[in-house]
Amino acid sequence: MSNLTLTSLTPDDGYWFGLGVFETIWVKQNTSVFLDEHLNRLKKSALFLGFLPDKTSASQWISIRKQEILDYLKENPTENGVLKLTLSDKNLSLTSRKNTYTKEQYEKGFALDYSKILRNETSPFTYMKTLNYADNILEKRLAKQRGYDEPIFLNTKGELSEGATTNLFFVSGKKLFTPALSCGLLDGILRQYLLKNYQVEECIIKPEQVSDFDEMFVTNSLLGIMPICRLGEHKFTRRTITNQLMQTYSEI
Repeated sequence: MSNLTLTSLTPDDGYWFGLGVFETIWVKQNTSVFLDEHLNRLKKSALFLGFLPDKTSASQWISIRKQEILDYLKENPTENGVLKLTLSDKNLSLTSRKNTYTKEQYEKGFALDYSKILRNETSPFTYMKTLNYADNILEKRLAKQRGYDEPIFLNTKGELSEGATTNLFFVSGKKLFTPALSCGLLDGILRQYLLKNYQVEECIIKPEQVSDFDEMFVTNSLLGIMPICRLGEHKFTRRTITNQLMQTYSEI
């Protein structure tokens, strides 16, 4: 029989039904990376779910959360870690852990394969980072068991949407491409960064088009930019643009 630890969690619809949201924030040299962007995305989801009464109080709420995070890092200095901020109607928690991505993973690149589970591009929850995360976690575990790093979801139309924990990017020549938001995906913080700072074409991409691209990489807040060596049966052998983006991102 496993040991259970009681906490101050208040059962609510977040606990019972997954009506909650969270953000995972990279902490580098005790600084929260893209903190404002994470808190703004959390605020939008919280307003949609009715956790915050109005936009005015939401602005004050962000200021309070930011100060709490600064106080937390002051008491718990972190060189390379992850903060997780979880919010439901009656609960707010801040936890931390190590960032476990390794240098060897970037050198090797991720191997990806397609999941049999489809993304529902018609659901508003697809576009938020909610506590309805079981598909992602279970498919990620299954991927590890089968010897690859990340499962890739198609939507109900057979279009590429996202990875279990990542956004997808492709390179053709020097041009960047990524699945459009309408394909059913979370608008990741690193995705937003790339779209803001580079010319990226948002488009519909189907599995049969993957071989038309020269490079592929995935992004999220914790791994940054990760090269891809394989998606399904197709292998990517070039990393020229990916390496340039990785270098630029590490410098800023």
